[in-house]
Amino acid sequence: MISDLSEATPEQLLQAAEDGVRMARQVEVDKLELLLAWADLHSGDPQAEPDAVPARFGGPRLIALGGDGTPQVQDLALVEIAIARHEAVMTTRRALADALDLRHRLPQVWAGVGEGRCEVWVVRKVARMARRLDRHQIRIVDTAVAAALDAAPARVLAIAEAKVIEADTAAHTERIKANQDKKGVWFSRPRSGDQVDDPDANTDGNTDSQAGIGTVFARLDEADALECARTVEDLATALAAHATPPLDGQDPLPMDHWRAEAFAMLADPAAVLAFYRSIEAPDEHEADATTGGAAEIVVHVAQQADGTLGPLARVDDLGPRLLDQVRDLLRRQTAVTLTPVIDLHTGRSVNGYEHPTDVKHRTELRTLGDVFPHATGLFTRHGRTPDHDHTTPYDNNGPPGQTGDHNDTPLTRHHHRAKTHLGYTVLQLGPDRWVWGTPHGLYRLVTGGGTRPITRAEYHLHAQQAIVLADGCAA
Repeated sequence: MISDLSEATPEQLLQAAEDGVRMARQVEVDKLELLLAWADLHSGDPQAEPDAVPARFGGPRLIALGGDGTPQVQDLALVEIAIARHEAVMTTRRALADALDLRHRLPQVWAGVGEGRCEVWVVRKVARMARRLDRHQIRIVDTAVAAALDAAPARVLAIAEAKVIEADTAAHTERIKANQDKKGVWFSRPRSGDQVDDPDANTDGNTDSQAGIGTVFARLDEADALECARTVEDLATALAAHATPPLDGQDPLPMDHWRAEAFAMLADPAAVLAFYRSIEAPDEHEADATTGGAAEIVVHVAQQADGTLGPLARVDDLGPRLLDQVRDLLRRQTAVTLTPVIDLHTGRSVNGYEHPTDVKHRTELRTLGDVFPHATGLFTRHGRTPDHDHTTPYDNNGPPGQTGDHNDTPLTRHHHRAKTHLGYTVLQLGPDRWVWGTPHGLYRLVTGGGTRPITRAEYHLHAQQAIVLADGCAA
């Protein structure tokens, strides 16, 4: 423990920060282990005790909190441990349910969080997501999530979501059907006081009155919602492109404004068609306004051992979807074009500085997101494209073949700037493995499974491996 932080060196502060993360994670694990020990102590049937008050008269009884395969616990015994935890008994119940699921149903995940690889709140959420699965179905969730615990929380939860769906596709089909009965469109109604400012209504200082504004909320079939979004976006883009230019010194109106204008215009289809006829290429716009237009949906599918497709696909910008849902997404399209499967085990190098499009595409598919240590940003088709930085800096006078899959580090602009200007080091161990060193001596291994701390000695061993790989690529 540093007695005076103002006198600490950068290295000491960084080490203290790392120690703080490790200790905080261990404290959360200890709290769950203590709760489990209390549950174990109160797992006997209180109704079997002599002179037990029958449960029908309010006596204590065993209850099941976790999922299939977890032991029961005495209900009234949780009241006292809740007091010790300074919380309501229902909060304690929820924590114990998660802990029981982790210990009995997700043992690999529980072991990983015990090693400090992940925040406890993340695996508790995984436990809740998988609670309706039986003890056999949940095994694929345990294996997949345990392998991904070093990844960012959003990535861990995305993997858990996909595996929960895959484990019981029939239940997910029923969820989809049930939601079809909950569709609707709701329009806001004026309430007293909405039309004037209320400075105390928002802590950020914005009064946010509803004067002259209405709100629309809709729950639609997913395919219909995506089609609405595309139609609104296309019309908004056209409206913005043909709007009167702003005066000198004025900022152009944001796209949110034009989306609102486009959405409102859809209430008058004749006005939409008249607008499209008034601008360039009216035939093209009119066709888009009245028929299913071109849309790009990127779907990733996995082949099973018997050669058939698995029940689940990953749709870019949406997440895991059943194959039936993918077919539904495509039902409005008059033509569907299939592009060849991209083999991520291949690669190539070129002599120029710029990474070719196919190299960038393969790298982004392998990594899915920013490969800076502990980065959370995922690449999306509609977001800002990443910077494809040369892991080993490009040398104008260097050997041929410096650019390619073997020398490509995709980063968001902020992390790219930090790497370039602050003395970070990065070595590439293959098309999907990087080792990083920070300016003050922290070391990380980044793979498709996330970020793992490594020692200085491990870093130098990886550095030797990187040299061998680089020599092989040069040869």
